[in-house]
Amino acid sequence: MIRNILNILLSLILITLDSPVYSIDFSAKTVENYTLKISRKFSNTYCNSIKFGISDVGALKFSIGETNKEFAKNKLNKFIDNEFLKKNILLSLENNCQIFDFPENELENLSFRN
Repeated sequence: MIRNILNILLSLILITLDSPVYSIDFSAKTVENYTLKISRKFSNTYCNSIKFGISDVGALKFSIGETNKEFAKNKLNKFIDNEFLKKNILLSLENNCQIFDFPENELENLSFRN
């Protein structure tokens, strides 16, 4: 009787240890929402900096620094589509701040790679 119970317990342990472990998968919607959050943060910081009278170059450096600092350690960073992020930032700047001539190439410094 004890032998049967031990065999069953040993079988259960082997089955659970043998199953593969997968990393956490993130849905496309989660990554998209995260990307939108980053673009809103950048555009809000940039708009507020411009409104406080900081120069365009200073506002750009400040916004990039603040956004990088806030989102640098998130696990979703490796899933970000940089082109999608840039387009959302430009749209957000146009819609919220009425900034239509923002230099897109300046967004290259906005990176979250660890």
